[in-house]
Amino acid sequence: MAAVFSSDHRQLDLRSSSSSALISRRLRESLEACSSSIASEECIQSDQAVAPVTSLLHSLVESPTSDLEETLPGGFSEIALDEIYRYLSSPDSNRMVVEALSLELPKLVMKFVPLSAKCREIAGRIIEYFASVCNPREMLSVFCEALSSRSDDSEALGCYSHILLGLSKVLLRIQRRHIEQVKVVLPVILEYLHVASSGADEEDKDSLNDLLSATIIIGSSIQEICQKLEGQSKEVLCAILGLYVLQNIALISGSRQTSVIETSSLIVAKLSQFLPFCGLSYFGLLTGDLDKLIEICKDDDDKFVASFSLAIYGASLTVMWCHISDEVVNATGEQLDVVLSKIREARFRRWQAIGMFKHTLSSIDYPWNIKSHGIDLLVSMFDGIIYEEDDSGDDFSSFLPNLFSSLMAIERIMMGAPDPLLRKRAFIALRKVLSDIPCFQRFDTLKALISNNDSPSMVAILIDIVKDYVLVDRHKEIPRKEQNRCEFSKFWGFKALEIVEMVLRPPKGGPPSLPEDSELVLSALNLYRFIIIIELTGKTNYTGVLSEDSLRKAYLEWIMPLRTLVSGILAENDNAGGELAETITCALSPVQLVLHRCIELIEESLKQT
Repeated sequence: MAAVFSSDHRQLDLRSSSSSALISRRLRESLEACSSSIASEECIQSDQAVAPVTSLLHSLVESPTSDLEETLPGGFSEIALDEIYRYLSSPDSNRMVVEALSLELPKLVMKFVPLSAKCREIAGRIIEYFASVCNPREMLSVFCEALSSRSDDSEALGCYSHILLGLSKVLLRIQRRHIEQVKVVLPVILEYLHVASSGADEEDKDSLNDLLSATIIIGSSIQEICQKLEGQSKEVLCAILGLYVLQNIALISGSRQTSVIETSSLIVAKLSQFLPFCGLSYFGLLTGDLDKLIEICKDDDDKFVASFSLAIYGASLTVMWCHISDEVVNATGEQLDVVLSKIREARFRRWQAIGMFKHTLSSIDYPWNIKSHGIDLLVSMFDGIIYEEDDSGDDFSSFLPNLFSSLMAIERIMMGAPDPLLRKRAFIALRKVLSDIPCFQRFDTLKALISNNDSPSMVAILIDIVKDYVLVDRHKEIPRKEQNRCEFSKFWGFKALEIVEMVLRPPKGGPPSLPEDSELVLSALNLYRFIIIIELTGKTNYTGVLSEDSLRKAYLEWIMPLRTLVSGILAENDNAGGELAETITCALSPVQLVLHRCIELIEESLKQT
């Protein structure tokens, strides 16, 4: 009988079948052949022993749709799967055949799942049966292999939720070396979830949610195992569970579904329920607890920790979801207002939190509506605080890299967000973050932002911020002693002149590029003019801008070369005509106007020296 269903017969001619009874009969015969083969020890390898069954199933799932299948979609496949399940669950079935089938069928039955709802249901029962009765360590390996050999077909996206559910049962049945087994399973699961979620579109919403719901059950199994452990083992597994939760929240948040917030809030809330068990809080996620988790999970092989590469995104995203959804807030019982109040209490805590937002805000993988909540959270961190001008003992240098990255991420939102309101809120966040930086380092930060930005419009905005700090510092210091007032005004005014020189006489040499950089040149000229007017009005020279050497340097090295360039471009435009020429004239006319006013101020000041 085994010869009839040998591996040479890959295709089954369904058109010759007069009824579904033939399918059932052939499967029963194949199963009998497997039993006979194992009983007679004809086959040593399990795949050879069950070849009659697997060959027949392959023929069913790979054969072209027949006339009968068109009238009964998935009909033959449903019959075949049902016959398999009835055999597996029968108390009279050969246990050795069941064990052999458990090594071969999980990956194969997944191919039937997209055919019909009934196929999906029966396939799920088959996977569940294997997970419940067969060797758990072997099933762990088989299920992981099934995930690794996944189909890239979008229709099969939700099929593998059965495998995840099977893994959740298998993990609970394993009696020893739990952490080792979890470290085998989770990288495979997370890799599959990453591929599945990144390839899912709007039509895959339900299938993706089924898959993500299964990840929650995996988390529940790990939590149940944790509750049975003690000491360091429990600490390590709890940390692994925390990283797993954060990784999944990051994956969910990056969904390409237009309604990701509406469709995913409940799943994020259920995942967030694990956080208190793992010793995680919203405050801790923003202030360094993630590093502690990673340190706990590290061992000689860092490949495992690398599987949670998105957890650092998940840390800030989890708090953003708390701002997005009341369901997430209720999941942990931690109030966001209380968290923000604790962050406002200490400047270095704010710096830690701001640094955590850099990952999500700078990533292209997360939608604007989620980033919008991140910006709102940043702004909320500064509500009611009093900015400190001194260092207050905080080691700013250790926070600078993350703060700078966050500021650059906010800049990108200001330039790229499609919503004007979001761009405006991002600008507010930028100003608040800058104001929280100590005075001396704040200028260095602004200068670095200007130097590392290729957008003339953004640089112009940053120069205007420098101008505002000069004005604010002078007015703010008026009630204080004269020496303090002079010190602060001199600092910002003098430093602002560095920015002016950097724009009007670029480090690379020559005058600035016009008309491309007309916006930032205009801002630099306005800043220079502003400083001169302040000094002239107050009859002071704190910045040295009115000294003869400074005036002549600005006149000869900044202003006159720029006037020559602007005049030449405008003269060419007058002769050229056309729409482009008109656009260039509109860009350079304000520059020419302020340029002439600067020349007048310099010449008048030189007469008085």
